[in-house]
Amino acid sequence: MLNSMLRRGQAARHNRLSDQRGIVLVLALIVLAAMTLAGIGLMRSVFTSNRVAGNLAFQQAAVHSADAGIERAIAWLEDRNANSVATLYQPQAPAGANLGYFASRPRNTDPVAGQSWEPAWAAWRATGNFNTLPADAAGNSVEFVIHRLCNANGAPESGIGCESSPTVVGSEGGSRGSGVVGLVTPSQRYYRITVRVAGPRNTVSFVQSIVAL
Repeated sequence: MLNSMLRRGQAARHNRLSDQRGIVLVLALIVLAAMTLAGIGLMRSVFTSNRVAGNLAFQQAAVHSADAGIERAIAWLEDRNANSVATLYQPQAPAGANLGYFASRPRNTDPVAGQSWEPAWAAWRATGNFNTLPADAAGNSVEFVIHRLCNANGAPESGIGCESSPTVVGSEGGSRGSGVVGLVTPSQRYYRITVRVAGPRNTVSFVQSIVAL
């Protein structure tokens, strides 16, 4: 009788231990699955952050590469302005010396609100009148065009209407002493330089600069 009771007690304890081990195994599997999912989520987050950082780096490199196009365009304008200013009055010449230059601004090709510069660039490219620089070390291809901010081709003094700097500075507004006259300066014409940079990972950047000569 006593032995039978002891055996039944031992069997009960064995069953309880088996149940506890089964519960521990289930809990361990649940914790392991949760840790696996957390690890996968962390890896995806790291990969996404690295991709975003890489894309921003490519975008910034494209913006820096645009400086080369702006500097080249400014050098071209300064050379024409100093040595053959009359060439700046002529219309675009895809096969001539004024490659990448427009003597007037085609207002109908400028983008409207909410539109990118890509359609405008496609219209300018269709004329064959744009400048392309060799790809730089970062793999960016730089293209640029120059628009003289005038309503038409021709000499500015012919009445075509050009955006120009004021000829008298300090005659109105601001703070100046009594009897001080405004400073007379030569009038300069404004030119708009538009640079398009295409780089790795389909990076495309547009940079514009306004210069007065």
